Amino acid sequence: MFYNISIILKFQTGRSGKDLAIIMADKNKKMVEQITSMDVDFAQWYTDVVKKAELADYSGVKGCMVIRPYGYAIWENIQRIMDAEFKKLGHENVYMPMFIPESLLQREKDHVAGFAPECAWVTVGGQNTLPERLCVRPTSETLFCEHYRNVIHSYRDLPKLYNQWCNVVRWEKTTRPFLRTSEFLWQEGHTMHETEEEAREETRRMLQVYVDFYEKSLAIPVVSGRKTEKEKFAGAEETYTVEPMMHNGFALQGGTSHYFGDGFARAFDITYTARDNTVKYPHQTSWGASTRMIGAIIMCHGDDNGLILPPAVAPIQVAIIPVAQHKEGVLEAASALRDRIAEKFRVKLDDSDNSAGWKYSQYEMKGVPLRLELGPRDIEAGTCVLVSRVSREKTVVSLDNIEEAVADALRNVHDELYRRAADNLAARTSVAHNYEEFLDIAANKSGFIKAMWCGDSECEDKIKNDTGGVKSRCIPFDEEHISDVCVCCGKPAKHMVVWGRQY
Repeated sequence: MFYNISIILKFQTGRSGKDLAIIMADKNKKMVEQITSMDVDFAQWYTDVVKKAELADYSGVKGCMVIRPYGYAIWENIQRIMDAEFKKLGHENVYMPMFIPESLLQREKDHVAGFAPECAWVTVGGQNTLPERLCVRPTSETLFCEHYRNVIHSYRDLPKLYNQWCNVVRWEKTTRPFLRTSEFLWQEGHTMHETEEEAREETRRMLQVYVDFYEKSLAIPVVSGRKTEKEKFAGAEETYTVEPMMHNGFALQGGTSHYFGDGFARAFDITYTARDNTVKYPHQTSWGASTRMIGAIIMCHGDDNGLILPPAVAPIQVAIIPVAQHKEGVLEAASALRDRIAEKFRVKLDDSDNSAGWKYSQYEMKGVPLRLELGPRDIEAGTCVLVSRVSREKTVVSLDNIEEAVADALRNVHDELYRRAADNLAARTSVAHNYEEFLDIAANKSGFIKAMWCGDSECEDKIKNDTGGVKSRCIPFDEEHISDVCVCCGKPAKHMVVWGRQY
């Protein structure tokens, strides 16, 4: 049963005047003063949230971060959900070595050329100079190929559907926690198939897994499609991507899926005896997503009071705050409530001696989706106060059906987060019909720009140079027809492209 909070709150809670003042405060009031407003300095706001919400800290190793327990718990929930989806589709987890011999990396020339600027090398082992340099893996295609050559012999050995959860190293020049770090955590899927058709189907299927995960688990809408030739993964024939938009209109490459054809198989001499008894090369895919997703959560959903976490990946879905906990029976009732709902939800009871007001601000800043407040008169009335992190609305709910109330409220948090992100995506997406209009939008409005393109990479370079960084994000699967000519050069258009700035 739900009640009107404004009529009965002060009669049922038994709370101090200070706590009542906090409860009845304007829900839009900024409660965490240590966080820079995103409208003042978005980059500093992001850093403040990462630090204040205890997601990560800086490391003594340049470009690397310490992922703190709360941040790592988010990653564990991401792993849990995604890993289950991978396994539903038949994928198995494996683990490859961290080091790649230089000769192995050199086997695929386009691949090694694409990663050369980001590679970290090991040249000494113990006190001895190594006979061959070892690359600290930036990605693992070459390692998987070496293994596949040893285990694939017949069509009966296919498909090979592997995934690994690991760390990789890419020597970034400019770093920011979760967005770009020299070392980061990710999953990388690597599969081998009998036919081109099967491999292409796998590439698109796994991209859809990412789309569904962003939308259903992270409450983030994405633009998905194919990368241009210039922007595709080194060594791939085709690269597909999911591109969520951040609060400020910047894109974040949220996950990619690659079709390699048989290029790597030929380079590594991976063959199999086909059903018709001929020798063929298998067709390969890879796909990956990383801890960058945590950065996407922060920048898509956070506000000036801190982090807002989608319920599916929140380490704490419900924080229980006992009010006037020094009074008899309050902590016991709060503990009983925790034990009851912990069967269905991830719950934390804060029975510390900090003030209730401090706890409200703390869990709001850490992005906990729901807060339950329980005081003496709540207990007497058989109710508690439910507070949504997204809306900051407070509702008195009956303890008789608290599980249903919490489940409904968590669904509402997800739906409202998705709606806000979708509204931001729509509001910050523009259409350019000519180059003058394109340049004007790029200079004066943040977000995505839809415009036609001839297919020439020279136009991509010109747009990037003329706008100070606007690049092609993807060719969406459902292309719109804006005009017949390229927005840049005026030649006949081949595709509609979504353009934007990126992290």
